[in-house]
Amino acid sequence: MKICTITCQNSVNHGARLQCFALAYWLQKQGHEVEVIDYRPARSRNKKLWYKPKPSIKEWIKLFSQYSIRKKNLERRKLFDAFSKKYIPLTKQIYFSIKDLRKNPPAADLYLAGSDQIWNTNLPNGTDPAYYLDFGPSDVRRESFAASFATKELWPGTESFVLDNLKRFDKITVREQSSLRLLEALGLEGSQQEDPVFLLSVSEWDEIADGTGAGEKYVLVYDFYLGDDIKMEALKIAKERDLKIFNVSHSNLSYADKNYVYAGPETFISLVKNASFIISNSFHGTAFAIIYGVPFKVFDRPDGLNIRMHDLLERHGYSR
Repeated sequence: MKICTITCQNSVNHGARLQCFALAYWLQKQGHEVEVIDYRPARSRNKKLWYKPKPSIKEWIKLFSQYSIRKKNLERRKLFDAFSKKYIPLTKQIYFSIKDLRKNPPAADLYLAGSDQIWNTNLPNGTDPAYYLDFGPSDVRRESFAASFATKELWPGTESFVLDNLKRFDKITVREQSSLRLLEALGLEGSQQEDPVFLLSVSEWDEIADGTGAGEKYVLVYDFYLGDDIKMEALKIAKERDLKIFNVSHSNLSYADKNYVYAGPETFISLVKNASFIISNSFHGTAFAIIYGVPFKVFDRPDGLNIRMHDLLERHGYSR
């Protein structure tokens, strides 16, 4: 069977790339021909190092003041794109909008939406018709695989949009119990499916790991918000257990012994594998700690997108 999947595959995020890879890899193991739709909406693309700003002093100041941030983001993207080129079977055509997908949809026997936060209505993903498979011939089967709403409730005013779009699906599976409850509230049927990263064995993930961190003793920090709560916990655990602090977040941490800001997914997997302890506010940071059996502590995120981690911990028998 020819299957085309669509997810947030262009995000410079370890979990997003790895879950994308995992689903494609697993489907291929089942004997299917698989392509990941190379969908790159504007929000998932980094700004160029230099660009012509809007004609205002504020925008020109922004252009120069954020140069170092843009440079870092572009360097990090190179690593993630290299991973995709090596491991993810992307479509030859790049799609930049839902219009592109509708105009020239990829041929497939099955369109598969997911996994990850593709239906999070707090984010642009959740109201993007592309992630609801609103393209291609009507006779192509449409399913989701471990899709996530990521929240307990839909963003007010999006209920009709989500319901109308999900009606075209032949089968719906979601990642969290909270997402199942949202489906039920909409009058839709679905079932729960674990995130694709759990479909691969430890030995299969080991094949990707690049060896970083081997032979060292450290607590690994993966922090999206660079908060003081995680900082204090990392310093505490490092002192109690005589560990170094390694950081694989998107920015340097002054308290870390080693920063791995410029690290692709292969290095991320290896750092998790070889860690003595992990501290994170990331769903996939937590997921890989569980996969590798590494002791961990999860912190809630200030943006409120915590139900994903709470559901994950409950499913695997961990207390919050």
